[in-house]
Amino acid sequence: MKINRIAIAGVVLALGVGCLTSCSSESSSTTAPASSTTIEAPKPADLNGDWEQRDEGTDDTHYAATIVNDTVTVNYTGDVTGLFWQGSYEAPTEAGDYTWTSQGDTEAMSQSILASTDSTKDFTYSASDDELSFKIEWQGATAIIHMSRK
Repeated sequence: MKINRIAIAGVVLALGVGCLTSCSSESSSTTAPASSTTIEAPKPADLNGDWEQRDEGTDDTHYAATIVNDTVTVNYTGDVTGLFWQGSYEAPTEAGDYTWTSQGDTEAMSQSILASTDSTKDFTYSASDDELSFKIEWQGATAIIHMSRK
């Protein structure tokens, strides 16, 4: 009978050690699931829509712009209203500040007394201010027009 007690004690001891080993290995091999949070890269700004001068103009006279697809149109509005600029627009391909050189539609602008006589015009978009700007020259003076979305 002494052998049976020793055998039973050995089996109980083996089961106990086996349980401790497997229990500890299960808990140490369990890892937290990988984080599924993904950070999206910033997208280029969509400049399509209406823009309005926010400085140096008055309620009666100012510049207003519209960007639609591949065209930018800027009108002067006031006592006299007319086309100031119509030309190409190339949408940004990366996020952040953006500048493009618009090729003027000289035929369309030739019909307006208020139109620019330039064949190209540089436009700048400031991402941090959500602002569109461009330079104008009139009778030897230069100014920068700053525009906000309408």
